[in-house]
Amino acid sequence: MRTTPREHFVPSGRAAAAYDDVPVSIGHEQVTTQPSLSAMMIESLQLGGDEHVLEVGTGLGFQTSLLARLAADVVSIEMWPDVAAQAERNLAAQGIRNVELRVGDGSGGVPDRAPYDAVIVSAAFPEVPAPLIEQLRLGGRLVQPIGHGGDEEVVSFRRTASGLDEGRLLTAARFVRLRGRYGFP
Repeated sequence: MRTTPREHFVPSGRAAAAYDDVPVSIGHEQVTTQPSLSAMMIESLQLGGDEHVLEVGTGLGFQTSLLARLAADVVSIEMWPDVAAQAERNLAAQGIRNVELRVGDGSGGVPDRAPYDAVIVSAAFPEVPAPLIEQLRLGGRLVQPIGHGGDEEVVSFRRTASGLDEGRLLTAARFVRLRGRYGFP
């Protein structure tokens, strides 16, 4: 995290808030994940450097850039085209090239690039959407806020032959809602 300048991943005019451990508004009633929470979620994925990772909710790319430094490659999906375009510019300006950014419904994942070794979801839903489970490699790890949006439990899971294990509670947090076909309308 020390080598990733968060001020380059927040809206212009918000650089003063970049190093506060708080979410920062990015438009569309969306916010960045606070840095300590991103760090905790990423740590739970136990990345070793050779993983193929799916990120649901690119935002402006800060968490994406952290994942890109720790994994072989990242596929990240963002529902808002203007936010995704800014994230793409932010990542390019930092020289990050191992990210494939998509615009679309993250609740359905990115099936044409599956299977993934790890999946990180930066929006809340009461359960892990079935497509995300299906796209996770056997033995892969997934972290997601579980809840209705605004008062969640961030849970880390592992994919088994029968689906997801019961998971491990990481922390309580507040997230925006996961929207889409397999999320909230």
